[in-house]
Amino acid sequence: MKVSEQPIKKILISSCFLGERVRYNGVVKPLVNKLLEQWKKQGRLIAICPEVISGLPVPRPPAEIDPNTKKVITIESIDVTEQFDKGAKLALRLCRQHNIQVALLKESSPSCGSNTIYDGTFRQQKIIGEGVTTKLLRGHGIKVFCEDSIEELAAQIEN
Repeated sequence: MKVSEQPIKKILISSCFLGERVRYNGVVKPLVNKLLEQWKKQGRLIAICPEVISGLPVPRPPAEIDPNTKKVITIESIDVTEQFDKGAKLALRLCRQHNIQVALLKESSPSCGSNTIYDGTFRQQKIIGEGVTTKLLRGHGIKVFCEDSIEELAAQIEN
C-alpha cells in the first residue's frame, strides 16, 4: 500500500468545538484552529457530545462531579450519573466503530475534561481530574487531548 493510500486516522471531537449548540447553557463557542479546519476538510473528525447523545437537553442545568461520591450532580441536586455514563459508553462505541485512537475533548467538562474538572461545589473552582467520557476512553487505550494540546494531538496522527 502506498503512503497516499493509507487510511486517514479519525479523531473523536467534542461537537461544541465545531459550533454545534450542545453546551449546557446553549451558548455556541466554536474552536477556531488551522489544524481543526485541515482535519475537517480531510474528513477525519467524528463529532459527539456525550451529554446530548445520552438524552440530556440543551440548555440543561450545569453539572459537576462530586469528588467524594464520584456521582455527577446538577446544580439542582439531581443525579445525572446514569446519563453521563451512557454518553461515555456511546462515545466509546463510536471510537470502536471508526477505529479511533485519539480524541479532542472540551477541557473541564464533567464529561470531557482531560486534565481538570470543576470541584463539585458550583463555585467555578477547578481541580485535577477527568470527565466521565475521558476516563472511560483512556481506560480503553484512547488518547484524549484538550483544546490546549492540539499540537500534541497533531504529533500523534499522520497529516
